[in-house]
Amino acid sequence: MNIKTFLSADDVTVDVEAHGKSSLLQSLSRRAAAALGLCVDTVTDQIERRDELGSTGIGGGVSIPHARLREVRKPFGLLARLKEPIDFEAIDGRPVDIVFLLLLPAASQLEQLNALAAVARKLRDPEVLRRLRAAPNAPALHAAVTA
Repeated sequence: MNIKTFLSADDVTVDVEAHGKSSLLQSLSRRAAAALGLCVDTVTDQIERRDELGSTGIGGGVSIPHARLREVRKPFGLLARLKEPIDFEAIDGRPVDIVFLLLLPAASQLEQLNALAAVARKLRDPEVLRRLRAAPNAPALHAAVTA
């Protein structure tokens, strides 16, 4: 699965201000809910519930918060580069500055796994991370992750 199929250029942002993990997840959930016409509380609740099971900070300064929702028909992504890294209780203990929020359809487990795997593979690539961190703006950030 190609990230281009579920991440549009409009859903990429740079220099996001975050005062902590919880406020960041709420902010990104609001933005995703608005983009999909979903209830903000539902999206926020599901994203936070998933993160309570175990941090979605995968290491290397990256987090992939995600949730499965009945209302979602196809994977949806939102990519944010933070202005300053924040503590995310990542598996390697490093603060996070790259966040890829994923909303996935509850009905299709194969689609869920393919989308999550595509993002994880891409964001574990040191060259991709270098380009993401060097990107001067949102279009360059989008290009770096979808190349």
